[in-house]
Amino acid sequence: MSHHQETAMPSNEQSKDTAAATLHLVCGKIAAGKSTLTRNLAKQARTVLISEDEWLAQLYPGEIRTMTDYVRRSQSLKQALTAHIAALLRQGLSVVLDMPANTLDSRRWMRELIDASGAAHQLHLLDVSDEACKARLRQRNAKGAHPFSVSEAEFDHITRYFVPPSPQEGFNVVAHSNAEA
Repeated sequence: MSHHQETAMPSNEQSKDTAAATLHLVCGKIAAGKSTLTRNLAKQARTVLISEDEWLAQLYPGEIRTMTDYVRRSQSLKQALTAHIAALLRQGLSVVLDMPANTLDSRRWMRELIDASGAAHQLHLLDVSDEACKARLRQRNAKGAHPFSVSEAEFDHITRYFVPPSPQEGFNVVAHSNAEA
């Protein structure tokens, strides 16, 4: 059982702090360079990085073997972190989410974070070809440093669900072509 208590902040202070906070989101295929970009973005002052892969690897070691496992665990993680992320943003801290904004559903959740916190946002779109991503994926798998190994067949399967953001979704998109991994 948890108790959550918020202290009301005068509206002028809250809006001043929130205006300084930015929620950074990333959209890109597997091995497009999302984690590299998020690590670089998180080097800014008053910025916190939240990496889905790191959290999932720590919370569910060896339990994510299928796409269904990933979706279920990722959804649980998002539910657990929602109020916390919104609170960080409301306190004036920027948050970099190393969580793929690759589907309409994932972006809906991210839009809820933006609306709940009132923070500014940037959706970083990494435009990298499948061939380049697969080459990076082979290198990443060979190094064995990433918490999850993904085969090229799994890449192809997961990429079928990739939906780039549309203008109708209302995100502030920052395009990155040939992002470095």
